[in-house]
Amino acid sequence: MSTKIRIAIFASGNGSNAENIYDFFKANKSIEIVSILCNKKDAFVFQRAKKLGIASFHFANSDFREGNLIINLLKSQQVDIIVLAGFLLRIPQNLIDAFPKGIINIHPALLPKYGGKGMYGDNVHKAVEAAGDTKSGITIHLVNKNYDEGEHLCQLECDILNSDTYEEIAQKVHLLEYEHFPTTIEQYINQN
Repeated sequence: MSTKIRIAIFASGNGSNAENIYDFFKANKSIEIVSILCNKKDAFVFQRAKKLGIASFHFANSDFREGNLIINLLKSQQVDIIVLAGFLLRIPQNLIDAFPKGIINIHPALLPKYGGKGMYGDNVHKAVEAAGDTKSGITIHLVNKNYDEGEHLCQLECDILNSDTYEEIAQKVHLLEYEHFPTTIEQYINQN
């Protein structure tokens, strides 16, 4: 039985946050990243996982929504915490029940603004730009049955200029993600 806290990362795309989290924890004596799971076969995150030497698993969306395939896999790996790093599917209730207060997500906006179904990535940054907001940022939160409504662990903001395009807003938000997502995960684990 491992004395380390074991994390599985769920991703749906590029995996830059997943790699950043792995790099942050790779020398940690009490927390380790054990696997990356992804619902898209051709996602670049699989190449990152291979390069980093992390086990990775692809699953069909139907397997995720129905049955216990994912839960059984996570239990076989003795996973304690799930981190969603650019993962776009809604988390099914059986997974929430299996990991109560154990699923952490990052959202690229200051929730409750720009949350909910379809609000991810550039969709969020375009909405911030269209609204003319002077602030954006990140919300790191626990996952519950509703999109983007779980308990907030951390919320950090950045200034948005009137001249900022959605791509420039995205860059500012990504900097916050890279700097604060791993440390917030660590803080949450150490406090619980």
